[in-house]
Amino acid sequence: MKLVEPIIAFQSELRDIRRDLHAHPELSYEEVRTSDAVAAKLTEWGIPVVRGLGVTGLVGIIKNGTSDRAIGLRADMDALPMQEVNTFPHASRHPGKMHACGHDGHTAMLLGAAYHLARQRDFDGTVYLVFQPAEEGGAGARKMIEDGLFERFPMEAIYGMHNWPGYAAGTMNVCTGPMMASSNEFHVTVRGKGAHAAQPHKGIDPVMIAVQIAQAWQTIITRNKSPLDTAVLSITQIHAGSATNVIPDTAQLVGTVRTFTTPVLDLVERRMRELAEGIAAAFEAEVDFEFKRNYPPLVNHEKETAFAVEVMKAVVGEQNVDANAEPTMGAEDFAFFLQEKPGCYIFIGNGDGDHREGGHGLGPCVLHNGSYDFNDNLLPVGASFWVRLVETALPLR
Repeated sequence: MKLVEPIIAFQSELRDIRRDLHAHPELSYEEVRTSDAVAAKLTEWGIPVVRGLGVTGLVGIIKNGTSDRAIGLRADMDALPMQEVNTFPHASRHPGKMHACGHDGHTAMLLGAAYHLARQRDFDGTVYLVFQPAEEGGAGARKMIEDGLFERFPMEAIYGMHNWPGYAAGTMNVCTGPMMASSNEFHVTVRGKGAHAAQPHKGIDPVMIAVQIAQAWQTIITRNKSPLDTAVLSITQIHAGSATNVIPDTAQLVGTVRTFTTPVLDLVERRMRELAEGIAAAFEAEVDFEFKRNYPPLVNHEKETAFAVEVMKAVVGEQNVDANAEPTMGAEDFAFFLQEKPGCYIFIGNGDGDHREGGHGLGPCVLHNGSYDFNDNLLPVGASFWVRLVETALPLR
């Protein structure tokens, strides 16, 4: 690996920053302490800061030279509403809140790049450091866009990075085109007519109707959608009834749909509605159909991805770069940025958990798990990548 030497020397400070953030997790749109900490570091290093985008988001601005070219680098800051089971010293001090997705590490890596870029300034143009709130379901990226991110900070491209357990630590992985799926949820209520369970003919059983709908929906994936297209339709909750001898009035189906393209999503949503309403009508029941589109598919742009791959190879070595990584059905609101601007989102390997110190939980070191912890060995790797990306994209004249 060809890492930036001053960043390697700064690694212990970055580790302390990361662990402080980990110990003080804040949920979506509540990242006040985190935002204050980031702003304080940027200010200390002489970097102008604009705050208040997306409620708690902020943008650091590093300019050098005379070029009017600019790129954006993004890190997310929010934590998850879950209990950490780790007991090492930097474990969460706030019950029910945890950095279980590594946003503490993402923030620290971008701060590491900011520290070096502000000191060395081996580039010609402007770097916008985008510290985004509310990635975990709050659509903080969309909120920052609505607050004028790209109008106030005009950039030609934007890049993002996420740690990924299971990939070897320090490797870099990406693909052109769809890399992460859209995230959508449905809440469907079947309205029948309650009755005594011993006299089902006097009611309209919403439970049996819900079962019919659930089974029929799977034919959308196997019979309506092309086998060459990818989609997931998962029913994760079924709620009905309160007693063994009562047929309830209603039954509810809740779950998620994931796709890599909007046309496939359109098809799935349309057929789900048609089947639910048609089956309910066949049994003389009614249905309330609610389908919410949360995050669009994350689609990497070809030119920017190819550029990022070359920078990856220069930093971690060609043998540690997978430019044809397998897409995931997970979702990420960086997708909103890529709908507005060219750019690329990459994965940096977090390893399998061997980096965790004594006091970690017995669970696996995977995202959204109470035993997870970010791999601090990635801090100089990720920060070096950001620096080399800037220096390559905005070379000195």
